[in-house]
Amino acid sequence: MLRLNCFIKVEAANRDEVLAAARRLTEASLAQDGCVAYDIFESATRPDVLMICETWRDEAALDAHSASDVFVREVAIMHSLAEMKLESFEM
Repeated sequence: MLRLNCFIKVEAANRDEVLAAARRLTEASLAQDGCVAYDIFESATRPDVLMICETWRDEAALDAHSASDVFVREVAIMHSLAEMKLESFEM
């Protein structure tokens, strides 16, 4: 299994739009084959920080997710409005 943590740093003016894109991405991702878990977390101490935590069955499932229309569209929105940093781990 693969675990990804995507940290998102967003200014207050863009937070609602970035969070909406993350929610759309999460909803679609949960329905994709090979998705074990997918969720958004909001920092309790820093309102400018969000995190998407996702777990995929294998590299093929993650590759299909990364190529999906919803991923390309929603991540482009988030990238245009926030700073993003990705960490990945094999489990």
